[in-house]
Amino acid sequence: MVGPIFVLAEHRAGELRDITFEMLTKGHELAEGLGTELVAILLGHEVDGMAQELAKWANRVLYVSDPLLKNFNADAYQAVLAHLIGERKPILTMIGHTAYGIDVAPSLAVQLGLPIATDCLDLCFEDGRLCVVRQVYGGKVNVRARLKEASSYIVTVRQAAFQPGEYGPLSGEVERVECPIKEEPKGRKFIGIVTPPPGAVDITAADVIVSVGRGIRDKENIPMIEELAELLGGVVACSRPIVDKGWLPKDRQVGSSGKTVKPKLYLAIGISGAFQHVVGMKDSELIIAINKDPKAPIFRFSDYGIVDDLFKVVPELIKQLKEIKGQA
Repeated sequence: MVGPIFVLAEHRAGELRDITFEMLTKGHELAEGLGTELVAILLGHEVDGMAQELAKWANRVLYVSDPLLKNFNADAYQAVLAHLIGERKPILTMIGHTAYGIDVAPSLAVQLGLPIATDCLDLCFEDGRLCVVRQVYGGKVNVRARLKEASSYIVTVRQAAFQPGEYGPLSGEVERVECPIKEEPKGRKFIGIVTPPPGAVDITAADVIVSVGRGIRDKENIPMIEELAELLGGVVACSRPIVDKGWLPKDRQVGSSGKTVKPKLYLAIGISGAFQHVVGMKDSELIIAINKDPKAPIFRFSDYGIVDDLFKVVPELIKQLKEIKGQA
């Protein structure tokens, strides 16, 4: 019988992160295809509520609640996961390709001697072997690779690679597992969480993003974009050329070498639509592009497009929004 599919739930500040539900959705598809069980793995302290939430998305929830797991520690997570994988023998363990996941997955695979594929965009099984899609050459090429035959595999999954789906609720069984570690790992110690300073922008949490590309021409034109974003109740992001020029900070960059975002509205202004940028915003709920080049690739991914000079369109948008808001 094929072993279960594990999905490591990621949470922060008492909330499950989107990547968890994205992986569970893909995990459910894979589990159905293999005729096996989807199991959510939850590590932490006082996480009973999150375990009940995960039960709606998985056939089973295995959770380990212990003070030693209150704060993320890659060594502690690795020890617990190694124990669970050794005991339950999953066919696949899915971990988010996040700051947490990339700190755990590679060393876990080495410890267990299992094949690993990182930053995956898609997954499937063929003839009992895991096949993955991932990018090479800086995101210019998608490669489909087949891993060597093994009893178990480990992958990290790119954020927003899959959309959370509707397939439940499953009312899965919740099972608490005793923590296999009895003391804090000595290799590393949790010090604290460094949060963005007051006023800093987290574009991944924004519902509205106004993103600008090289079509803005000059740094002096950025305030116009900031004004539009403020009127829309959103934040300003950008493509890589803007960061390379030093016009906006790195934490505003969207794309394969920046951040992946899924806002309700993504307004792309003066962005050509290079693949490296598109992979970071293609799953936005509504995409509107403004570009004077009718053949710009960004229009292929947009719900609506305006073919015109942004220096005509944006001031008019600002004017109209001010009139609507009574600020004219």
